[in-house]
Amino acid sequence: MPPNADTSLLRNRRAAKVPAGDLTTNGADAATQSTLRSLKGLKGTEVAIDGVIYDIEDFVHPGGEVVKFFGGNDVTVQYKMIHPYHTAKHLEKMKAVGKVVDYEPEYKFDTPFEREIKKEVFKIVRRGREFGTPGYFFRAFAYIAFFFYMQYRFATATTFFDFNNWYESGVFLAIAFGVAQAFIGLNVQHDANHGAASKRPWVNDLLGFGTDLIGSNKWNWMAQHWTHHAYTNHSEKDPDSFSSEPMFAFNDYPIGHPKRKWYHRFQGFYFLFMLGMYWLSTVVNPQVIDLKQRGAQYVGIQMENDFLVKRRKVAVALRIMYMFLNIYCPLAHNGVSLATAGIIMLMGVSESLMLSVLFSLSHNFVHSDRDPTADYKETGESVCWFKSQVETSSTYGGAVAGYLTGGLNFQVEHHLFPRMSSAWYPYIAPKVREICAKHGVKYAYYPWIWQNLFSTFTYMHRAGTGANWELKPLSGAA
Repeated sequence: MPPNADTSLLRNRRAAKVPAGDLTTNGADAATQSTLRSLKGLKGTEVAIDGVIYDIEDFVHPGGEVVKFFGGNDVTVQYKMIHPYHTAKHLEKMKAVGKVVDYEPEYKFDTPFEREIKKEVFKIVRRGREFGTPGYFFRAFAYIAFFFYMQYRFATATTFFDFNNWYESGVFLAIAFGVAQAFIGLNVQHDANHGAASKRPWVNDLLGFGTDLIGSNKWNWMAQHWTHHAYTNHSEKDPDSFSSEPMFAFNDYPIGHPKRKWYHRFQGFYFLFMLGMYWLSTVVNPQVIDLKQRGAQYVGIQMENDFLVKRRKVAVALRIMYMFLNIYCPLAHNGVSLATAGIIMLMGVSESLMLSVLFSLSHNFVHSDRDPTADYKETGESVCWFKSQVETSSTYGGAVAGYLTGGLNFQVEHHLFPRMSSAWYPYIAPKVREICAKHGVKYAYYPWIWQNLFSTFTYMHRAGTGANWELKPLSGAA
């Protein structure tokens, strides 16, 4: 069972602006240092790291153009989480053009915990070997083959209502195709869109389009997911924690909070049903048109830059293709009826439950840290980002579960090393637990998935009813 933790609290954010004179510019000249701006004043071709503004318009990044994805934003945390070998020398390769005056360093890096866990893990996974293994690619291509086979079967089937052969019926095809899509989401696109499948950018880029093949969108997914990784369970910056509102709440809001609704008291019973609607809400989502992911925008990420603008037509074309194959074709081949629509929806629900349930239990469980920057808000002292990643995540099962879920059962390891292929997580997990125990960092591990799932249901019920905020008579505790 996971270790005990203090009852989660949601506090008001405490601003801690760093004086411009206290910021370093990593080699910027005097003229550059005099250019002071706010984060909102960043151009679409600029990023801010540790309070320094860099112009990346002409920067040739070894990882490809994806570096321009977050143009116009402070990317301090995103940069450091995917560059575990970062040194100040790396930043000197970019053109520094100024400083921001409203940089708030909520997280700190290069802590004793971070240094030791990196040192020990990198003994297991040497630099340059952290990408997909032969075993990973074997599984990935097996899942891809299964997907395309089921895509063909689902799009061309004329036997939705022929139950003489169960394997040709619409019910079987819908469930099987939904599972096939989920396998792509878990095992192929996830590693690729983290830049972890291969050291070759084009391989990651190509496999990353698996997101669009299953009804979502590569760039919208990256906008929300990378932001989620940077600010896991942050009460104001993690878009995943707000994505279900107002239907149900992942955040454990105080009693009387305006975002707490009366019907959240019952969310422990119905949130699973709502997760089943994930596919429908994604496929018909108009955000694919402008590539401005609303969850990321809601927490302050700017989504207007040339990188995204140039990719809007591709995104729309891929979505039209998906809807043609998986909505139009089944209706054309099996008749326009509520029954056919129901089969299509069954496919979507199958995919939704397999994906969203596994994602939801990763950070929403009893004793998960629901406010990792609480100490910063109270004292102004930055908190260890690596520690916060461990205490907001859970791990369950072992290698077999990892082969089926793309390593997402090793959520602690994944959040510590998001640009490491999931194939390596079973190997580093024991060492990660050992270092966490040594430093007093709370590591939540469940031997079986059902234990993690039970903890998630318990948490969702208590978060909905406000049980964590109610006084406990006779104990003197709240």
